[in-house]
Amino acid sequence: MRSLHAVLISLLLCLGACSSLPNRDPLKINVVGVDPLQGEGMEVRFAVRIRVQNPNDYTLTYSGVALDLDINGQPFASGVTDVQGTIGRFSDTIVTVPVSVSAFSVIRQTYGISQMKTLNNMPYVLRGKLSGGVFNTMRFVDSGTLNLPGPTTGSR
Repeated sequence: MRSLHAVLISLLLCLGACSSLPNRDPLKINVVGVDPLQGEGMEVRFAVRIRVQNPNDYTLTYSGVALDLDINGQPFASGVTDVQGTIGRFSDTIVTVPVSVSAFSVIRQTYGISQMKTLNNMPYVLRGKLSGGVFNTMRFVDSGTLNLPGPTTGSR
């Protein structure tokens, strides 16, 4: 009985400690650029540049970034980097993450695009995380639409 009380008291203390963690607003992420990189074999590689905004009242330290990019509701690219850095309180920074696109993803997207009449307003979802240790990892999601140039018609 005594050990049961000790376990219950320990659980209550742990819950109290969790409630004292600071409130964290979610990070704000925007894709600011995509640059081509050298690929291997049948893969295509890009450097995705994201702006990470820290809307919190503390400095965020990270030691790695992971990204997954879906286009038209289909997985398209993923990447990781072990870059380390900090984002000051109420500050932002640009982080570059190399991502790989498999040949199968390119084929699937090409087929999906060929079924569309326009390349405007293609939906994307970018999911990722900034690794900051056990309790400081911050996950994020950014979504929107891509407007890609389509074929021009030569009506005169």
